[in-house]
Amino acid sequence: MSEAVVHVERLAHAAGLPLPAYATRDSAGADLCAAVSQDVVLRPGERALIPSGFKMAVSPGYEAQLRPRSGLALRHGVTVLNSPGTIDADYRGEVGVVLINLGDRDFTVRRGDRIAQIVIGRVESAVWRETSTLTETSRGSAGFGSTGHGSTKLTGGDATPRRAPGPVTEAS
Repeated sequence: MSEAVVHVERLAHAAGLPLPAYATRDSAGADLCAAVSQDVVLRPGERALIPSGFKMAVSPGYEAQLRPRSGLALRHGVTVLNSPGTIDADYRGEVGVVLINLGDRDFTVRRGDRIAQIVIGRVESAVWRETSTLTETSRGSAGFGSTGHGSTKLTGGDATPRRAPGPVTEAS
Protein backbone atom coordinates (compact mmCIF):
# COMPACT_ATOMS: atom_id res chain seq x y z
CA MET A 1 0.00 0.00 0.00
CA SER A 2 1.42 3.42 -0.92
CA GLU A 3 1.56 6.30 1.53
CA ALA A 4 0.39 9.88 1.04
CA VAL A 5 1.46 12.53 3.54
CA VAL A 6 -1.43 14.45 5.11
CA HIS A 7 -0.56 17.42 7.31
CA VAL A 8 -2.86 17.71 10.33
CA GLU A 9 -3.52 20.63 12.68
CA ARG A 10 -5.07 19.55 15.97
CA LEU A 11 -7.60 22.04 17.35
CA ALA A 12 -7.86 22.93 21.05
CA HIS A 13 -11.14 21.04 21.55
CA ALA A 14 -9.43 17.81 20.42
CA ALA A 15 -6.84 17.79 23.20
CA GLY A 16 -6.29 14.24 24.40
CA LEU A 17 -8.01 12.62 21.39
CA PRO A 18 -6.15 10.50 18.86
CA LEU A 19 -5.54 11.73 15.34
CA PRO A 20 -7.00 9.56 12.57
CA ALA A 21 -5.45 6.11 12.87
CA TYR A 22 -5.56 2.82 10.98
CA ALA A 23 -6.83 -0.13 13.02
CA THR A 24 -4.65 -2.62 11.12
CA ARG A 25 -1.69 -2.41 8.78
CA ASP A 26 -3.87 -3.06 5.71
CA SER A 27 -6.89 -0.93 6.69
CA ALA A 28 -8.02 1.32 3.84
CA GLY A 29 -9.70 3.80 6.18
CA ALA A 30 -8.38 5.52 9.28
CA ASP A 31 -10.79 5.88 12.20
CA LEU A 32 -12.06 9.37 13.07
CA CYS A 33 -13.09 10.25 16.61
CA ALA A 34 -15.79 12.63 17.80
CA ALA A 35 -14.35 15.81 19.32
CA VAL A 36 -17.57 16.80 21.09
CA SER A 37 -17.47 18.60 24.43
CA GLN A 38 -20.69 16.94 25.60
CA ASP A 39 -22.78 13.97 24.53
CA VAL A 40 -24.86 14.42 21.37
CA VAL A 41 -28.08 12.40 21.27
CA LEU A 42 -29.37 11.58 17.80
CA ARG A 43 -32.99 10.56 17.88
CA PRO A 44 -34.29 8.34 15.05
CA GLY A 45 -34.25 10.39 11.84
CA GLU A 46 -32.05 13.14 13.28
CA ARG A 47 -28.72 14.24 11.89
CA ALA A 48 -25.88 16.34 13.30
CA LEU A 49 -22.53 17.73 12.20
CA ILE A 50 -19.98 16.13 14.54
CA PRO A 51 -16.59 17.86 14.85
CA SER A 52 -13.36 15.89 14.43
CA GLY A 53 -11.10 18.39 16.18
CA PHE A 54 -8.61 18.73 13.36
CA LYS A 55 -7.89 20.50 10.09
CA MET A 56 -5.82 18.93 7.36
CA ALA A 57 -3.98 19.60 4.13
CA VAL A 58 -4.32 16.92 1.47
CA SER A 59 -1.77 17.11 -1.33
CA PRO A 60 -2.96 18.31 -4.74
CA GLY A 61 -4.11 15.36 -6.83
CA TYR A 62 -5.62 13.65 -3.75
CA GLU A 63 -8.88 13.81 -1.84
CA ALA A 64 -10.10 12.52 1.50
CA GLN A 65 -13.39 10.62 1.70
CA LEU A 66 -15.45 10.26 4.86
CA ARG A 67 -17.19 6.90 5.02
CA PRO A 68 -19.48 5.15 7.50
CA ARG A 69 -18.26 2.62 10.04
CA SER A 70 -19.92 -0.70 9.26
CA GLY A 71 -20.47 -1.61 12.92
CA LEU A 72 -22.37 1.63 13.64
CA ALA A 73 -24.52 1.07 10.57
CA LEU A 74 -25.29 -2.57 11.37
CA ARG A 75 -25.82 -2.31 15.13
CA HIS A 76 -27.38 1.14 15.41
CA GLY A 77 -28.47 2.31 11.94
CA VAL A 78 -26.06 5.27 12.20
CA THR A 79 -24.27 6.30 9.02
CA VAL A 80 -22.54 9.20 7.27
CA LEU A 81 -25.32 11.05 5.48
CA ASN A 82 -23.41 12.39 2.49
CA SER A 83 -21.38 9.25 2.02
CA PRO A 84 -18.79 9.39 0.82
CA GLY A 85 -18.19 12.93 2.00
CA THR A 86 -15.44 14.46 -0.12
CA ILE A 87 -12.76 16.72 1.33
CA ASP A 88 -10.94 18.55 -1.44
CA ALA A 89 -7.20 19.23 -1.43
CA ASP A 90 -7.77 22.99 -1.07
CA TYR A 91 -10.11 22.78 1.99
CA ARG A 92 -8.52 23.98 5.23
CA GLY A 93 -11.43 24.07 7.71
CA GLU A 94 -12.21 21.60 10.47
CA VAL A 95 -13.21 18.16 9.26
CA GLY A 96 -16.83 17.50 10.24
CA VAL A 97 -18.89 14.33 9.90
CA VAL A 98 -22.62 14.51 9.11
CA LEU A 99 -24.07 11.58 11.05
CA ILE A 100 -27.68 10.45 10.74
CA ASN A 101 -29.56 7.98 12.89
CA LEU A 102 -31.60 5.72 10.61
CA GLY A 103 -32.20 3.31 13.48
CA ASP A 104 -35.26 3.01 15.71
CA ARG A 105 -33.60 4.05 19.01
CA ASP A 106 -31.73 7.09 20.27
CA PHE A 107 -27.98 6.97 19.61
CA THR A 108 -25.49 8.87 21.74
CA VAL A 109 -22.23 10.22 20.32
CA ARG A 110 -19.64 10.58 23.10
CA ARG A 111 -16.27 12.29 23.13
CA GLY A 112 -13.67 10.00 21.56
CA ASP A 113 -16.18 7.65 19.89
CA ARG A 114 -15.01 6.34 16.52
CA ILE A 115 -17.67 7.79 14.22
CA ALA A 116 -16.38 7.44 10.66
CA GLN A 117 -13.47 6.38 8.50
CA ILE A 118 -11.33 8.62 6.33
CA VAL A 119 -9.81 7.28 3.11
CA ILE A 120 -7.17 9.15 1.10
CA GLY A 121 -7.23 8.59 -2.66
CA ARG A 122 -5.90 9.95 -5.91
CA VAL A 123 -8.24 11.96 -8.12
CA GLU A 124 -8.20 12.86 -11.79
CA SER A 125 -9.51 16.08 -13.26
CA ALA A 126 -11.73 15.67 -16.30
CA VAL A 127 -12.16 17.80 -19.38
CA TRP A 128 -15.90 18.12 -20.05
CA ARG A 129 -16.80 18.23 -23.73
CA GLU A 130 -20.36 18.72 -24.90
CA THR A 131 -21.52 16.57 -27.78
CA SER A 132 -24.79 15.97 -29.58
CA THR A 133 -24.49 12.15 -29.44
CA LEU A 134 -22.69 9.52 -27.37
CA THR A 135 -21.26 6.20 -28.44
CA GLU A 136 -23.68 3.26 -28.07
CA THR A 137 -23.17 0.51 -25.47
CA SER A 138 -24.98 -2.73 -24.75
CA ARG A 139 -26.37 -1.18 -21.53
CA GLY A 140 -27.58 2.00 -23.20
CA SER A 141 -29.66 4.18 -20.90
CA ALA A 142 -30.75 1.35 -18.58
CA GLY A 143 -30.43 2.98 -15.19
CA PHE A 144 -30.82 2.27 -11.51
CA GLY A 145 -31.13 -1.46 -10.88
CA SER A 146 -30.55 -2.34 -14.52
CA THR A 147 -28.01 -5.06 -13.77
CA GLY A 148 -30.38 -6.71 -11.28
CA HIS A 149 -34.17 -7.09 -11.47
CA GLY A 150 -35.94 -4.22 -13.16
CA SER A 151 -34.74 -0.75 -14.01
CA THR A 152 -35.68 2.82 -13.19
CA LYS A 153 -34.67 5.30 -15.86
CA LEU A 154 -33.92 8.86 -14.90
CA THR A 155 -34.31 10.41 -18.31
CA GLY A 156 -37.70 10.89 -19.85
CA GLY A 157 -37.22 14.15 -21.67
CA ASP A 158 -38.12 16.19 -18.59
CA ALA A 159 -36.59 16.99 -15.22
CA THR A 160 -39.16 15.09 -13.16
CA PRO A 161 -37.63 13.08 -10.29
CA ARG A 162 -38.43 9.38 -10.40
CA ARG A 163 -39.56 7.51 -7.30
CA ALA A 164 -38.47 3.95 -6.61
CA PRO A 165 -41.06 1.43 -7.85
CA GLY A 166 -42.05 0.23 -4.36
CA PRO A 167 -41.08 0.16 -0.72
CA VAL A 168 -37.65 -0.95 0.36
CA THR A 169 -37.95 -4.18 2.31
CA GLU A 170 -35.63 -5.85 4.76
CA ALA A 171 -33.39 -8.51 3.28
CA SER A 172 -34.03 -12.04 4.53
